[in-house]
Amino acid sequence: MYNILKLNKIAEVGTSRLGEDYNCVDECSNPDAILVRSASMHEYEMPESLLAIARAGAGVNNIPLDKCAEKGICVFNTPGANANAVMELVIAGLLMSSRKLVAGIEWEKTLKDDDNVLKTVEKGKSQFVGPEIKGKTIGVVGLGAIGILVANAARALHMNVIGYDPYLSVEAALKLSRHVATVNSLDEIYANCDYITLHIPQNDSTKGMINAESIAKMKDGVRILNFARDGLVVSSDIKKGLEDNKIAAYVTDFATKDLIGLENVIALPHLGASTPESEDNCAIMAADEIKQYLELGNVKNSVNFPNISMPKTGDVRFCVFHENTPKIISKLLEVIGGNVENMENKSRGNYAYTIIDATDVNADAEEAIKTFEGIIRVRVIK
Repeated sequence: MYNILKLNKIAEVGTSRLGEDYNCVDECSNPDAILVRSASMHEYEMPESLLAIARAGAGVNNIPLDKCAEKGICVFNTPGANANAVMELVIAGLLMSSRKLVAGIEWEKTLKDDDNVLKTVEKGKSQFVGPEIKGKTIGVVGLGAIGILVANAARALHMNVIGYDPYLSVEAALKLSRHVATVNSLDEIYANCDYITLHIPQNDSTKGMINAESIAKMKDGVRILNFARDGLVVSSDIKKGLEDNKIAAYVTDFATKDLIGLENVIALPHLGASTPESEDNCAIMAADEIKQYLELGNVKNSVNFPNISMPKTGDVRFCVFHENTPKIISKLLEVIGGNVENMENKSRGNYAYTIIDATDVNADAEEAIKTFEGIIRVRVIK
């Protein structure tokens, strides 16, 4: 029986896929795996029993990845599971930023007791005039699962689309509309786009990338959409850009305190993945990742382990997470003994993961492997 701790509500359509060998609970002191959405785990004490964490969503800022890697805890996310939900909200934000829909709705509410509301509306509606998006240019920064959907949707709305992603994969490129132009420099995005939408992770190289310097390179009246992470922008510089009319509108799903309530800021309460379809998709993918890892040691969509997946062919499967150093593989094979049926090894930065299927193995192989220098975690699956 596997104990699965849920730190947030996880759709039953996902947890039901785990089966009767899994005990999914809201409280547990010795979980084998954790399912989480937005709960912060940075202060969480990782028990020795914990083998894996699956984040039902794409971002993993709420999980201490380095700490997990040091303990041999595999962390998964669910890329693409909420992509359509976020894309639809981005398109809504695009339209709201242009047509001043939010401001117009709020103004209309003040006319509730106006007996001449229709005449008042006709006189006052000019303050909410805004441009159509057709024919305008949008820059999509980051062409992952969400960025590609946004770029293709914008093309379908007859916008000119420029994409930027120095890490664009061949698989992703094949999904991108042939009418989307790609550039090798953010400066080209800044100089040519009426709208800029961010779809990249927040890390040391991207934090604060939208700042006074980059805003100065943008077109006057640019509209910026941030449905990725709040730290990608310097909020004080966004505020200054709005005050100077350099930025016509800022739309975000990750509002900071100093931007909420400002004119021409549309702040949404992190609604990107808040659809029943998205929650179901994330739960299903997260549950499948946990099940595959616990039962077979297979890794798909990990953010701290290399991805490895292979059918089990031997009587015993050794799953070894170790430092990415020479000669470990040969030592593993030597101590396991017996007949090796199949093996795969992949590395990710300073770490590596090895799966070995074997028969007639040495009885003390697991304990012997634990003593090797550079070994972080060993699991034996029979």
